[in-house]
Amino acid sequence: MKLGILGTGMIVKDLLSTIHKLPVSRLAILGTPQSEEKTRDLAARHQIDDVFFDYQAMLESDVDTVYVALPNHLHFPFASQAIQKGKHVIIEKPMTTSVDELETLKSLAAKHNVIMLEAMNVHHLPAYLSLKSQLASLGDIKLVTLNYSQYSSRYDDFMAGIVHPAFDASKGGGALMDINVYNLHFVAGLFGEPESVNYFANMHNNIDTSGMMLIDYGDFKCVCIGAKDCKAPTTSLIQGVKGNVQITLPVNQMIGYKMALNSGDGAQFTFDRREHRLLYEFEAFIRIIDTLDYQAAARLLEVSTIAARMIENGRKQQNAV
Repeated sequence: MKLGILGTGMIVKDLLSTIHKLPVSRLAILGTPQSEEKTRDLAARHQIDDVFFDYQAMLESDVDTVYVALPNHLHFPFASQAIQKGKHVIIEKPMTTSVDELETLKSLAAKHNVIMLEAMNVHHLPAYLSLKSQLASLGDIKLVTLNYSQYSSRYDDFMAGIVHPAFDASKGGGALMDINVYNLHFVAGLFGEPESVNYFANMHNNIDTSGMMLIDYGDFKCVCIGAKDCKAPTTSLIQGVKGNVQITLPVNQMIGYKMALNSGDGAQFTFDRREHRLLYEFEAFIRIIDTLDYQAAARLLEVSTIAARMIENGRKQQNAV
């Protein structure tokens, strides 16, 4: 893979901290004139081969995959340009700010025969993959409760009238898009498409600063809580007729889970926490793209589409779109 990275934010810094462990043959980064010093500093510290400040120049280079790690409202225009240049794309969560945008990108990717993936690490974590294989031990699922509540470092600014993209309704911000999206992917990956969703949010200046999505899967019910205006110990539960699973970290950071069965049996599943959580997803992405595994990409994209539909329905219910 010859990877072109768009952006210089925290998620890019996280990836660069582990990129040396990945089979990337060439690395490029795109910055803006305003971020030139930061971009060049990142390039020097992480041995990045090429630095660009013009997107078209990057697209004309030999980069074969573009990682779109920009604010949410920029995902669609930058990804669509890359796809039309024949580049594979890895797009940060959420992939787009609407289902229509996502469907347009899917059509473009199919037309240009490129792979499109959402950078959602949940599906590739060893603990999550283990949980999927053990889920049947719980019997019929009855209740699922997920909570990811993290007081945002930008919330005080927001309340003071300084609006960053994460709290900007016009830029695809809000708790559902920014933080609860991990919970929605978690359940979509395990259980698929729900029958219905209802989103109840705390709204301020037309943005959801926290909220809970009630998800009806017919035979069982799910609650996904995401908050950027308050925090709480993170505990998530999956309850079945034969037992339960407890997760004590946000699902995008899970390194294990505790299973307790009604029979009295149980086990603690713990996985290596030495690797950065982004390593696993990019290992999978590189394999999928380098081998042109369109089937694996399609399976992941279907989960992304389910999550996107849940988000859009929830936002519409709060008049946030």
